[in-house]
Amino acid sequence: MGEYVCISDDVRLGKNVSLSKFINLYGCEIGDNTKVGAFVEIQKNARIGSNCKISSHTFICDGVVIEDNVFVGHNVTFINDLLPRATTDGGTLQTEADWVCEKTIIKRGASIGSSATLLCGITVGENAIVGAGSVVTRDVPPNTIVAGNPARIKRCIAP
Repeated sequence: MGEYVCISDDVRLGKNVSLSKFINLYGCEIGDNTKVGAFVEIQKNARIGSNCKISSHTFICDGVVIEDNVFVGHNVTFINDLLPRATTDGGTLQTEADWVCEKTIIKRGASIGSSATLLCGITVGENAIVGAGSVVTRDVPPNTIVAGNPARIKRCIAP
């Protein structure tokens, strides 16, 4: 790990994890043989499985679970709040107590194309493919290809 890597003490790294420079990891877990590209942030309570590839400029927030053998393209963004606000009704800055972190699950073998945005509370099924630039607003069935804004099923693929 180089001088341009910020990893907090509470990060759990598996064996043979490859980390690029200019990353920020805290409170997360990354499985064996996973590769994390440059300019990636992985927040607390996020879990990345084994044998994954997380490409550069990706943001993985609190509440995201990525299972084994998943590909995440460049500049992918995960969302974890359905009703984001900067302040409370009283005008003070929100804290963690003021919002609900929604879980997102990316199942084994799925692939997420570059610049996709995934809203919270969804599951991307096993071996599914999310097309580049898609906005995923609902669950993606296993063994399907989805694309667009909002992402829609384009076709099924063999398991």
